Amino acid sequence: MKKIVFSAMRPTGKLHLGHLVGALNNWLELQNKYDCIFGIVDWHALMGEYEQSKEIQGNILEMAIDWIACGIDPAKSIVFVQSHVPEHLELQMIFSCMTPLGWLERNPTYKEQLREIKKRDLQTYGFLGYPVLQAADIMLYKANAVPIGEDQLPHIELTREIIRRFNHIYKTKFFDDCDAILTETPRLLGLDGRKMSKSYDNAINLSDSEETIKKKIKSMFTDPKRIRLADPGHPKKCNVYSYYDVFAPEKTGEVHEWCTKAQKGCTDCKMLLANILIDYLAPIRQKRFELEKDKDRIRDILDDGRKKAQKIAKKTIAEIKEVIF
Repeated sequence: MKKIVFSAMRPTGKLHLGHLVGALNNWLELQNKYDCIFGIVDWHALMGEYEQSKEIQGNILEMAIDWIACGIDPAKSIVFVQSHVPEHLELQMIFSCMTPLGWLERNPTYKEQLREIKKRDLQTYGFLGYPVLQAADIMLYKANAVPIGEDQLPHIELTREIIRRFNHIYKTKFFDDCDAILTETPRLLGLDGRKMSKSYDNAINLSDSEETIKKKIKSMFTDPKRIRLADPGHPKKCNVYSYYDVFAPEKTGEVHEWCTKAQKGCTDCKMLLANILIDYLAPIRQKRFELEKDKDRIRDILDDGRKKAQKIAKKTIAEIKEVIF
């Protein structure tokens, strides 16, 4: 039997290049090797965005459009919305009953978010418990693996701890350990050199027009030591060059030479990059255009995914209740 792989995204805004190279391109490969379940996790979005919750519904549809436009195939993978399958919250409740508070309070991501995000009140019961819901998302489908970056390993370890505790308390082997599929994420910072984020407004979105892409690339942070055209550049310290590494590696030698020898200015370099990104995103943009004209099709895909996901979820919950009660 193929491994079951679960992965998800929060519908908190438009998807950008970081999502594409950091997750979606990897998902495209995984769906050809494993039984993949991809969730649009709106309950997770609500945990951090409860004050702007009206935006979530629109973001769900836009996210589904982006996924399908990028090549996620509903014929190969289950694509669904988390809140459409109520068993997610049911299993979260079960796991919550046995998850020690200390485990959640020590979660490094939780502490980092509280430290970094000051514009929203995240000191809530729901946000503290988001790893419990995350564990429920994964184990509701008895997933064998989750694709993550190395920085997310603590999340998977906490899921393992929760299911080991479940197995220990009820003297069962109901849940197997879930493995991490470690994925190398290309280095891709935001346009201003910081982490690419909706909050920083420093990303190129998959839905951006050609003109918007050009405008954003023009504003991109470059080599701070190259002040005049005649000054030699330092490609390895330039954010623009890092994009060539990801989207046009065959051009990095050429770009490195003209930059270090001051043969071209940063404006010309940026415009070339903009055209490369426009061409790279063209198939996605065209597919998005077609899908946006037929949103009923997207809703049908999500409803079909709901049916498939809930069939698995209902069976899991029924079996868990037999173990518990």
